Amino acid sequence: MSDTIPDELRAKGRGDAATVPYAEAPGTDDSGLRRWLREVDELGELRVIEGVDAEASIGLVSEMLHHTEESPAVLFDAIPGYPKGWRVAVNTLGNRKRLANTLRLPHDIGTFELVDAWQAHLDSVVPIATKQVESGPITENVMRGHDVDLLAFPTPLWHPEDGGPFIGTGCGIITRSRDDGTINMGTYRAQVYDETTAAIYISPGKDGRLHRDTWFNAGEDMPAVIVAGLHPLQFMASGLEIPRNVSELEWVGGVLGEAIETITGEFTGLPIPADAEIAIEGFLRHDVTRDEGPFGEWTGYYASTARPEPVFEVKAVYYRNNPIILGCPPEKPPYEAQRFQQYGRSAALKREIQGAGIPGVVNAWTHSVGGCRLFNIISITQLYEGHSRQVGNIAAQVRQANYLGRIVIVVDDDIDITDLHEVIWAVTTRADPERDTKILTGALSGALDPAIHPDHKGTNSRLIIDACRPWSWRDRFPQAIGPSIEVKNFTRETWSWVME
Repeated sequence: MSDTIPDELRAKGRGDAATVPYAEAPGTDDSGLRRWLREVDELGELRVIEGVDAEASIGLVSEMLHHTEESPAVLFDAIPGYPKGWRVAVNTLGNRKRLANTLRLPHDIGTFELVDAWQAHLDSVVPIATKQVESGPITENVMRGHDVDLLAFPTPLWHPEDGGPFIGTGCGIITRSRDDGTINMGTYRAQVYDETTAAIYISPGKDGRLHRDTWFNAGEDMPAVIVAGLHPLQFMASGLEIPRNVSELEWVGGVLGEAIETITGEFTGLPIPADAEIAIEGFLRHDVTRDEGPFGEWTGYYASTARPEPVFEVKAVYYRNNPIILGCPPEKPPYEAQRFQQYGRSAALKREIQGAGIPGVVNAWTHSVGGCRLFNIISITQLYEGHSRQVGNIAAQVRQANYLGRIVIVVDDDIDITDLHEVIWAVTTRADPERDTKILTGALSGALDPAIHPDHKGTNSRLIIDACRPWSWRDRFPQAIGPSIEVKNFTRETWSWVME
């Protein structure tokens, strides 16, 4: 068999790369992402690697980490061609222990306990207004006008066929509605073109896209800030659906119990976290486009070819000494973001179904195999005829499941919905295809949906499977073998040493 690895990739392989201890320069402000890195280093959850090429290898190493259970967070330093200390962090939230630490929860928290904790945040957190300050670590260095140079940062080529380097993957992009002044911070992809221009792609229906529409419909450019190095909790809030019309930064302040300090963007007036690593301020042009992409996306495909998108003209770049890009490149599932999204989105899905007034909802799970959007499972305690059908129909259309949804499965409460074997077992033994499947059409999709013809993007269909025991003869349904979920969990806790 011939060697399919390009010679250039072999030449830029491991080379002199090596692991080193984590350390910040003396006198460095220990806040934001850096405090988080110190904490996970103390937990033994961080590796620092020097000498990895940004174009050839950082993306490949990231893919390996995403698809390896319990892999560590990694900080790349001494990247060839860039100053030592200009770094890239990846896989920060790639396991439950680091996620729990970020949320200040017990490190050994269980799956549904973490889902419940996130749902409690959605229900009870009282946002705290940001605190405006004149300066902070983010203002240690500022590029303006002709001094702006986006190419100075070690932005990786995350996937081999990407249209260029994407500095916005583990990012928060801050926008403001022209109509009502609402501030939003969402995670959207941002490609670097050259020293002073970039692209921001925002899918239809997202809050940032709605903000963009308010500016573009008025024939004006949209002010925006790409924050490319956030504290991981801010990144989580940016990448998940929190309550509408609530600022993500104010919501994070409520979670932490203290206001997030922000500076005010010199050109846009937008709030920028004062302890962020890199912030790129400018305007998304309403009348200038340039080909953006392709880019490997969370569906596991290069979801679209290069196509025109609005150009982001940079007015200023703020960055800390020895800045860190937070990278979270999408991969074929599962990848890092899905390892925390599965908890947050599951909590949101359960909350929204219950919010529709439906009783008996036990748990919900947005499986990472479907990118935490395409494959959603809900377990219920059946209470009346038609209950399971009602849950399936509602679950397919609530805010959490609406965008790019594909399959909804409703199961009884004896099924462990995190276990794909149990879910598919329920489908194959409790659902009859003619009786228990339904297809909805005309639902919200988008450009990233790989199953929709390139000329017909926009909507898709939904498959709803009722995999519950039929209500009308549930008492005559065969009894399942095996212990209950509670007994299974007890056995694992008590006898896990047998497998060690």
